[in-house]
Amino acid sequence: MVSSKDDSSTDSDNSSGDVPDSKPSVYTEGEKVLAYHGPRIYEAKVQKAELRKNEWRYFVHYLGWNKNWDEWVGTDRLMKHTEDNVLKQQALDKKQGMEKNTKSGRSAQAKPKSSAGVSSLDVKLDKEDTKSNVPKGKKRKADSGTEKGNVSAEKLVKIQIPSTLKKQLVDDWEFITQQNKLVKLPRSPTVDDILTKYLEYRSKKDGMMTDSVGEILNGIRCYFDKALPVILLYKKERQQYHEAVSDNVSPSSVYGAEHLLRLFVKLPELLAYVKIEEETLIRLQQKLLDFLKFLQKNQGTFFLSAYDGPKAPEGSGKDKES
Repeated sequence: MVSSKDDSSTDSDNSSGDVPDSKPSVYTEGEKVLAYHGPRIYEAKVQKAELRKNEWRYFVHYLGWNKNWDEWVGTDRLMKHTEDNVLKQQALDKKQGMEKNTKSGRSAQAKPKSSAGVSSLDVKLDKEDTKSNVPKGKKRKADSGTEKGNVSAEKLVKIQIPSTLKKQLVDDWEFITQQNKLVKLPRSPTVDDILTKYLEYRSKKDGMMTDSVGEILNGIRCYFDKALPVILLYKKERQQYHEAVSDNVSPSSVYGAEHLLRLFVKLPELLAYVKIEEETLIRLQQKLLDFLKFLQKNQGTFFLSAYDGPKAPEGSGKDKES
C-alpha cells in the first residue's frame, strides 16, 4: 500500500452537518468497509465522517496497518463490507498476484504499482536510451538533469543524501575515473540482498510485514534494473556490464551498493516524470530518506573501501553517460 492521501483534515474545508438538502452519509463512524488504495482493495474502518463542500469525506484506518496510513477518502474509494464485495477484493488480489508472477527477473517488475510511479520510467529511460546513441557533445544536459520544456526544477523531488554517502559517491568517481579501477562483480551483498535486508529491518522495527515498503523496494529494484545500463554507468564500466549481465540476468542480482547509491542521485529527475500527488511524493521522499539512512548505518559492510577489481580501459574518465 502506498499513500495516496488526498485530503487534509483542516477545519477550513469542513462544512457543518446541517447544510440544506445535503445527502445522507453512506457510511457511519465505526463501520467496517472495503477501501480502494492504489490497485488493491483493503479492509478498513471508518473513524470519522464529515460533510465538506456538500460532499461526504471519511477518515479511514486500514485494518492491520500502521496508523500513518490513515487518510481522508471520498465515497468513490469505499465499498460496503458485503460478501459480494469481499469476493471482488479476493478476485482483485488474485489478479494482482497473477500479474506479478507472469514473468521473472527484470520483466517481472516492468509494470510495478502506480504508487511507486515506476510505470512511467519507461518513457523517461527510452528518451535517455535514444540520447546515448547521439554524439558525445550532445549527451549531457544541464547538471540538474532536466530536459528542456519537460521538467521544471521546482518539480524535482528533493532527496537529501547523507554527507558520508556523498563522500562515498566522490570516492566512487575517483576510483573509476582517476584510478582506472572497477567494482569487482558480482558484488556481495547485491542490490537484491540489500533490499531484502532493508525489508527485514523495517518489518522487525514495525512489528509486521509492511506491504507499502515492499512495493517501494520493488519500485527501486525496477528503477535500478532499467536505469543502470542507461544512466548509471561510467563509460569505463560499459564493457564490464556487457560481460556481467546477460538477457536472463538482472543487474540487481550482480551489482551492489556502489551503483545503487548512484540511482538516488538520479531519482529526483526520474520521479519528476511521474504523475503522482504531492502528498504521496512527500511520503515517498520520507521513505527513500529512511532507506538512505539504512545504507549509511551499514556503510561499512555494504560498500567497498577500495576498488581492487580489474583495471578499466584507458580513456576519458569523466564521461559518465547520463
